[in-house]
Amino acid sequence: MEHFKRYHAQVIPFEDRVVIIEGPVKSSTIETLHMHADLDAFRRPNEQQQALIEIAELEEGRIIIARDEDMIIGYVTFHYPDPLERWSEGKMDDLIELGAIEVARDYRGIGLGKQMIGLAFLDDQLENCIVYTTEYYWHWDLDGTGLNVWDYRKMMELLMKSAGMIWYATDDPEICSHPANCLMVRIGKDVPLSSKEQFDRLRFRQRFMY
Repeated sequence: MEHFKRYHAQVIPFEDRVVIIEGPVKSSTIETLHMHADLDAFRRPNEQQQALIEIAELEEGRIIIARDEDMIIGYVTFHYPDPLERWSEGKMDDLIELGAIEVARDYRGIGLGKQMIGLAFLDDQLENCIVYTTEYYWHWDLDGTGLNVWDYRKMMELLMKSAGMIWYATDDPEICSHPANCLMVRIGKDVPLSSKEQFDRLRFRQRFMY
């Protein structure tokens, strides 16, 4: 499967300046920037920057960033499923994970997450893919937002729904380990029935559940 990456950029007003949302960006672009110190939900900022560089170099990898001049203040990652997770077992070349989304605290509240995800789906770039995300409450910034786990879950659902992703049932043990966790999916309009059926088999190992 060939992965098309068509670059787009948008400008968002912020205080007395603007923020740039752009992508998919190349690894060489990420190397010239630096990470906001608050982007530490998954790993240390410098380690996360290296992870973004590595994802951008993958054939299927997509990195969408928000930046304030030369500082990355938010990002969204797209890539194939982790080999250790059940979603990789089908070896589907049209199954893509929205792996991580993060926005620095000082820049929240102006819709950067929604804008970054929306930019990723411009020009039907992912209409031939099933894009999924696994939301786990232990990655959520409950302290930084002041939200409880259910309000944060609602916020994440609304964010993903803005790009056409909807809740899907699954018997995946990690997702089922807490009722706030969830699987959300967007099936592109050009995805064949065979891929949809294969994804259903990945969602449920206990066949009687679907």
